Amino acid sequence: MQPSASWAGHESEPWTPTETPVDQRPARSPAAHFATMESLSGYWRFYWAVAGAQLSQWLPHRPSRLLDLSSPEFRGAPRAAAAGHNVVTLLPSADMAPRRSLPLVNGHAPAPRQESTGEVRSVVGDTTFLSALADDTFDGVVSDNRVLSQHLATEASLSEIARVLRPGGRTLLCVDSVVLGMALLAEQDYWPQLSHAPDADVLLVPWPDGSITRCFTAEQLTELLTGAGLEPEWVKPRTVLSASTVDTLLADDPRALGDLVEMELKATESDDYVGVHLLASARKPARP
Repeated sequence: MQPSASWAGHESEPWTPTETPVDQRPARSPAAHFATMESLSGYWRFYWAVAGAQLSQWLPHRPSRLLDLSSPEFRGAPRAAAAGHNVVTLLPSADMAPRRSLPLVNGHAPAPRQESTGEVRSVVGDTTFLSALADDTFDGVVSDNRVLSQHLATEASLSEIARVLRPGGRTLLCVDSVVLGMALLAEQDYWPQLSHAPDADVLLVPWPDGSITRCFTAEQLTELLTGAGLEPEWVKPRTVLSASTVDTLLADDPRALGDLVEMELKATESDDYVGVHLLASARKPARP
């Protein structure tokens, strides 16, 4: 086992791009797009649009019971509920629960709520070991927003996901890739650690807030899924278009977002694992 270290940052909700021209923006390293909350970048708006489209493609065709471990920032639970699924969002603390909006704003009634055939329930519990959840409970488990990279005992977390899935149930997950880990190591001049990173059994990267993230190759992620008793369906990058390319194209034409998302969904069908985050889908075998 050869742990390595570097800096990175936490992803957030998409930021609204400003009108600052591209040629007046300060130069950023490739890793800076993922290590800071950059308000000038249109990349995060693109990133979360891609994540939403990928989730929509993955969701079961029939109404199902889903478990969401991705935290409210991901906003996947409302999307799944709108598609007709009942979703349990597991939160590490009550402070993370979505807050209800006020019933009146400046004396006026709020806008009518959009109809939804599904339901979202927030439950506080252990998001690593799922100790409060019974076996064979959910048709699907969504663990996006890099949650399993932040749970360093990823093997144990995947085993718990497999336990709460019903036979034939599926899981969708997103983790940090070794590509991102190596870029951040190089940016912070951790050259000794970087030289061992490609062959490391476990690559651990410290973030500025003091947390640690675990990075994976596609092969390592496949092995972990198999070791947890799950059958991998596919592993692919979340995005392959570079952040600088997306920022430039959106600055030239903000209406290009839909075309960029469609381009990304087609690009990630390849076997190229160059993305900074890996997305995977796996199934729990049905009982004989």
